[in-house]
Amino acid sequence: MQRILGIDPGSLSTGYSVIESNGSANRYITSGQIKLSSLGSIERLAGIYDGVCDIITSYQPAMMAVENVFMSKNADSALKLGQARGVAICAGVKAGLTVHEYSARFVKKTITGNGAADKNQVKYMACRLLGIMERHQNDESDALAIALCHAFAMSMDKILKAQQ
Repeated sequence: MQRILGIDPGSLSTGYSVIESNGSANRYITSGQIKLSSLGSIERLAGIYDGVCDIITSYQPAMMAVENVFMSKNADSALKLGQARGVAICAGVKAGLTVHEYSARFVKKTITGNGAADKNQVKYMACRLLGIMERHQNDESDALAIALCHAFAMSMDKILKAQQ
């Protein structure tokens, strides 16, 4: 079983999850949020970096999966999201993790079968696939879905390589 750290970056709250996967079975380890709303904008970036580093130290994942930045109508929001994503990726790379990126649409399609699924559908399926209660916040359940998406992608890579 390999541990996968899923990250849903956000400037006010960054969701994270850690799961274990062997390609055919997935197991929930932990999930939560790095809450940053009480900090100034520069301090939030440091908080994301420190929080991701702490999670990596505590749970020793082998790899990280993170959501790609999507285009927003609000350029300021897109910039802040990109910065949050950048420091989370930097923390993973500095810790020696391989980092894999997935679009929100691909994650939704992989988890629910519908690339336009809403947050409640993603939350329901991510929790169901891991056999856990739906008590998670949206950022946290998005991070679970991102980690599961990577686990499924790894499994498909193994299948495709075996067929060659």
